[in-house]
Amino acid sequence: MKMAAVEKRRQVVAPAASFADSSRPAVSRAAATAESEEDFLRQVGVTEMLRAALLKVLEARPEEPIAFLAHYFENMGLRSPANGGAGEPPGQLLLQQQRLGRALWHLRLAHHSQRTAFNNNVSVAYECLSASGRKKKPGLDGRTYSELLKRICRDGEAPEEVVAPLLHKIQCRDHEAVPLDVFRAGMLTCFVLLEFVARAGALYQLLEDPALAVADRRVGQAVLDTLEGALQASDAAAVPARFLEAGSRLGPDSLALAMDRALVARRPSSPMTREEFLEKAAALFIAKVKPVA
Repeated sequence: MKMAAVEKRRQVVAPAASFADSSRPAVSRAAATAESEEDFLRQVGVTEMLRAALLKVLEARPEEPIAFLAHYFENMGLRSPANGGAGEPPGQLLLQQQRLGRALWHLRLAHHSQRTAFNNNVSVAYECLSASGRKKKPGLDGRTYSELLKRICRDGEAPEEVVAPLLHKIQCRDHEAVPLDVFRAGMLTCFVLLEFVARAGALYQLLEDPALAVADRRVGQAVLDTLEGALQASDAAAVPARFLEAGSRLGPDSLALAMDRALVARRPSSPMTREEFLEKAAALFIAKVKPVA
């Protein structure tokens, strides 16, 4: 009976020992599988891509992060130079328009005042537009660069006659190669001008007669003279964003004083339209912009 009891205990313990031994290979296999999956994601670039996407979410802080990420991954398609080979006629024009759209999307991810994020996005847009085909060298030509400038101004809803002088100054010839620093300066100048014009439009609303939808020319010119003085004071900086800051420093006191002096003069006056005011305000800004050499 004692020998039977010992044999029974052996039969119970043996499976348990066998189970414990067999579990070790199972655990090691699971760890190896997890490690191989991580390696795979790292090798194909998924890990880095997800990290970059999350950084973009933190930079832009969108109201709908999921929709933002969906749009972000959708616009990743033409970032790679390997896709440039698809641009043989008749698909070249379509490919170019797609690249311009993706470059614009990246450029709008961060406001130009967020210098680091904006500069990073400018570099991504430049890379997107510089993607080449198998028989072409990578690079950005003046034609594509100028087209992008026009798209930015058009989408910004600034009057064409207002932005045309700026485009004439910072555009490049179609055959010219556009380096990254020229590209960055052009993008920044365009976005700053659009904001400058928008603020000038808000200022004009304070001057115009609601019934006539025009402003008194004396008052409008006095405000423009004050704005010109503020821009002259920041000539040393010669940076587009600084000119925008200078215009923002026009306080109510200085504007009120200029308007009061204009009204006290009591000279005959004619109306000034919104278009004329915006054109003259933009001309003050554009006069400070250095043309592309």
